[in-house]
Amino acid sequence: MSISGIRNTTLDNLDDLCTELDARAVPLSFLLAPRLAGGYLLSEDCRTAQWLRSRRERGDAVVLHGYDAAATNKRRPEFASLPAHEAGLRLMAADRVLEHIGLRTRLFAPPGWLASPGAAQALARNGFRLLAGLSGVTDLVRQTTTRARVVGIGAGLLTESWWCRTLVLSAERTARRGGDIRIAVSARQLNRTGPRQAMLDAIDLALMHGATPGAYRWQPLSARADAA
Repeated sequence: MSISGIRNTTLDNLDDLCTELDARAVPLSFLLAPRLAGGYLLSEDCRTAQWLRSRRERGDAVVLHGYDAAATNKRRPEFASLPAHEAGLRLMAADRVLEHIGLRTRLFAPPGWLASPGAAQALARNGFRLLAGLSGVTDLVRQTTTRARVVGIGAGLLTESWWCRTLVLSAERTARRGGDIRIAVSARQLNRTGPRQAMLDAIDLALMHGATPGAYRWQPLSARADAA
């Protein structure tokens, strides 16, 4: 499960959800952007940065989620249509911020889950190893993609009650078939009973059908060779 829109005003609700998921041994992936709407700067939010560092030490994942989530083209998410050079500049700027606050990562999920071919090239050139897109997760080192569509609530995805029910049913069907389930939610939705309960119901049903919990990870080449 991944969560975006993390900031000081959403941290209390997020902490409550983490307590629920810790009890289920379900790790989280935190999607971080150095800048958010309203002039928010992660580098100035010491409480949230410290909380995220402590969560990563417990096994959760930190995933870069763009630089400022700005629309770089009309009605298009950041990184959805950028050429490689501009994408690279944004990646380097975001990388410097996360390194400065002790949250550097080699994992990337673009805003809107959409990355242009140029953005994908820039990610590989700048040392990123994993790209989590709308329809699958790409290992940028091995150039392989695991197909699994992300479903979620908020942050460009639907939030209506009927969609919450659909998400739960979709997670159950996928788990029953043994497929990969990728659930995403905006932290702003966690103060609403419907979306929050839908997340927990989807996770509980997936676990009941034998799904193995996991966060976004990149497996080093040597580790896979040793396992073989």
